[in-house]
Amino acid sequence: MINPRRARVVAWALWDCGATGLNAIVVTFVFSVYLTGSVGAGLPGDTTPASWLGRAMTVAGLVVALLAPATGIWVDAPQRRRRVLAVMTGAAVVLTSAMSLIRDDNRYLLPGLVLLACTAACNELATVPYNAMLRQLSTPETSGRISGLGLALGYGGSVVLLLLAYAGFIAGNGDTRGLLDIPAQDGQNVRAVMLLTAAWFVLFALPIFVVVPRVTDAPPVERVGLFGAYRKLWDEIRSEWRRDHNVVYYLLASAVFRDGLAGVFAFGAVLGVNAYGVSEADVLLFGMSACVIAAFGSVVGGMLDDRVGSKPVIVGSLACLIAVGLTLLSLSGPVAFWVCGLLLCLFIGPTLSSARTMMLRISAEGKEGVAFGLYTTTGRAVSFLAPWLFFTFIDAFGADRAGMGGLCLVLAIGLAAMLAVRTPQHVHDPV
Repeated sequence: MINPRRARVVAWALWDCGATGLNAIVVTFVFSVYLTGSVGAGLPGDTTPASWLGRAMTVAGLVVALLAPATGIWVDAPQRRRRVLAVMTGAAVVLTSAMSLIRDDNRYLLPGLVLLACTAACNELATVPYNAMLRQLSTPETSGRISGLGLALGYGGSVVLLLLAYAGFIAGNGDTRGLLDIPAQDGQNVRAVMLLTAAWFVLFALPIFVVVPRVTDAPPVERVGLFGAYRKLWDEIRSEWRRDHNVVYYLLASAVFRDGLAGVFAFGAVLGVNAYGVSEADVLLFGMSACVIAAFGSVVGGMLDDRVGSKPVIVGSLACLIAVGLTLLSLSGPVAFWVCGLLLCLFIGPTLSSARTMMLRISAEGKEGVAFGLYTTTGRAVSFLAPWLFFTFIDAFGADRAGMGGLCLVLAIGLAAMLAVRTPQHVHDPV
């Protein structure tokens, strides 16, 4: 007989499998590459399609920054979490399905960018109630393992979905592509992948709504509007500031470097195709390799974290990311992109893993929920920074590869801020 608690945990983790796979296809490796490499090819004017993509993602980041605090406050009430998650998940599925209408024509670039930005924002906002549900499914002793299960299934789901897209719809160079022989004319094969992705998300999102029960016995929570949510967020930040200034310093530093990491993932494939000559089919193979390398880096980084502490792992990984990013900026060709790109992914995993661990270590006993609420919200508050600097550098230097310089700048700002953070004596990190 299946243990009901384990079934709920698996159902919760499977949502991450669907959401991360959607993000990999839509934002990183397929639809964004299709828009910038095919739909936007030959676009008149001085602004490149990659720069327009940066603008679209900046708007999506600003929307998330505006709505994330209110979303976080609303889902403080456990009985609201399923409802908000269902709305955001449904919106992401509908928007992804609509991407199948975007033809390989310049006139479809703007609607395609709008769909991509809206999907990215919905998917990002959906993680707020999703992460909040972890508290009702775990104990302090099991939350790390359960969170890790979701992360692992997310990486695994991305690999499987990318493999299905590549083998079934993208591979090959003729008039038809993949094992299903989908016509490549007018982007039909890529548009079919978007329907596959929407169905994938539905398949893996359904269990959380079927298996995880509704919360009906939670105490009532006061209703707050958008401005009330910001006031409550500010009160929580002031409370943490009075307890330990370094918690606030860390929240700001991690928000910046996590946005830089998200930017590397979001725009890496676009740079590979448009600046380094990687084919649209091969970039999917790179995506699968990147997920495996990032997962490996997370495991190794986690073991190193237990030995030397979170801060040294974060600082060292960020320094390596900046060095590899600047090296890639000076090189050309697919081989350089593959080598440097996979090295970037190797150091992204440890940074993300140790960032979450450090938040746990510096939070007050019994205040972990508040701390991670602030960690989530502040991370989304600057989610426009990396896309903004990405397209700003492209426009300033007139080349798509210059966007990597903007991402390195975000990581450098995060690294500088991280160096100012001091960790308490009782954790492994040095003071």
